[in-house]
Amino acid sequence: MQGKPVESYPRLAPEVERGAVRRITMVGEEILRRRCREVTAFGTVELARLIDDMFATNQVAEGAGLAANQVDVDMQLFVWDITDEWGVRHVGHIANPVLEEVSADHRRLMEEPEGCLSVPGPYRVVPRLDRAVVRGHDKDGNPLVIEGRGYFARCLQHETDHLHGRLYLDRLAQRELKAALREMQDSRDKVFARRAAAAKRLGK
Repeated sequence: MQGKPVESYPRLAPEVERGAVRRITMVGEEILRRRCREVTAFGTVELARLIDDMFATNQVAEGAGLAANQVDVDMQLFVWDITDEWGVRHVGHIANPVLEEVSADHRRLMEEPEGCLSVPGPYRVVPRLDRAVVRGHDKDGNPLVIEGRGYFARCLQHETDHLHGRLYLDRLAQRELKAALREMQDSRDKVFARRAAAAKRLGK
């Protein structure tokens, strides 16, 4: 939780119980294509409510992580609830994240399928570094350092990209991009129906 080991954690994060489900923005919407504003007001009810809502939205969409601009909020903030390939669950949020540079001799790329809640349906193989360190702050303004390997590292990089106005689609060749967008058109109604059913089960 927030980068620190805990004895146990509920299946549904407490934020999910408190939060409301928001509409997820879709590729093509302008807010996904610009750099988000920094969080400056920490410790507010509004920020805590946004984080709760992002966790609830991520849960019903079966996501690993979710950035604020994916719920139409122009803010450098993302949340995650993800179990990595070693069976370790990671849960948390971070504001104003900055990815640390990785030296050339420590850079190792992994090529794995990647998807996005704002591109419902398709997954495509995208190269990402197998280790990531992100520095930022929690909702109360306390400094945070979050380190991830493997799938979690991919999540940290993917969500930080969102806050700079970048999507995983930008990393695809033109032919692959067109194929992914076609697949999205064909599958998004099923994805939306699955999300609606999940929200109903949670009483959202």
